[in-house]
Amino acid sequence: MQKRKLGSEGLSVSAIGLGCMGMSYAYGKADESSALKTLDRSLELGINFWDSAELYGPFTNEELLGKALKGRRDKVIVATKFGWEFKEDGTRDVNSKPAHIRKSVEGSLKRLKTDYIDLYYQHRLDPRTPIEDTVGEMGRLVKEGKVRYLGLSEVGPANLRRAHQTHPISVLQSEYSLWETNLEESVIPTLKELGIGLVAYSPVGRGFLTGQIQRVEDFAEDDFRKRLPRFQPDNFAKNLALVDAVKKVASEKGVTPSQIALAWILSRWANVVPIPGTTRVVHLEENARAASVDFSDAEMKRIEQVVSSIPIAGPRYSAEQEKLVDRKE
Repeated sequence: MQKRKLGSEGLSVSAIGLGCMGMSYAYGKADESSALKTLDRSLELGINFWDSAELYGPFTNEELLGKALKGRRDKVIVATKFGWEFKEDGTRDVNSKPAHIRKSVEGSLKRLKTDYIDLYYQHRLDPRTPIEDTVGEMGRLVKEGKVRYLGLSEVGPANLRRAHQTHPISVLQSEYSLWETNLEESVIPTLKELGIGLVAYSPVGRGFLTGQIQRVEDFAEDDFRKRLPRFQPDNFAKNLALVDAVKKVASEKGVTPSQIALAWILSRWANVVPIPGTTRVVHLEENARAASVDFSDAEMKRIEQVVSSIPIAGPRYSAEQEKLVDRKE
């Protein structure tokens, strides 16, 4: 597995990472045994970049990784995220105040069974806390050795600049894929200017671009994709046009649609790393092979034509969820 550098502070990770959210959260019933086998196999394949968050569960995903890290902590680049306050009534709210960050990092360290976190993200911007206060506290965690590198998630250019002036930011994590290219207009140019890397989550469109999802009705009742606009029946039917086009390109090249989606991201920029999520070894192995897929100029031109010519139906999040996404210039 190739390695890629993210940011200018020295962070180096496998060219394809592993999004661990679905092992514990959001996509139906969790299977710990299958998840642990997948984590084991990821290291055998050279995929050493595992992505978690306190939100996933909440907390249970970090506990799962804590089990998997035993005896091999030095072989894994662990990323996790803070930024939520979990209330007794089961609700949550964003909170990135310095005191809460302290509480969150100690909880994550305990669940991960480690004394340091490689990459620590703010999960969502807290509109009530200046980004300078948040990143200032994150920077103190770096000085104390509890955290090695800093990241932000779903933050726009203006706040990226303010954060980076407070303490070097190594990574922005945002959704980026063949059906979500909104970062290309202003966010990615800002990342390149500041020397910040990009971690692309949902790089195969939450499974949609695999071509394996036939009906939304097949999702488990607790699968959160049922609530996303692009997966609503009318939008789903329209968005199949992109899937069909990707499947055709993949068939002609002798690879899978997932590999096309991941290889496309890798081809866009040397400092971007996709983190597809899976709970199954066979899909992990398929994703890993995407790192060796190259495109000719003609193939890239064709894929660009596909992306630009097929409109995507529906926003990626509900109006309420979109409030937590920062795109301020």
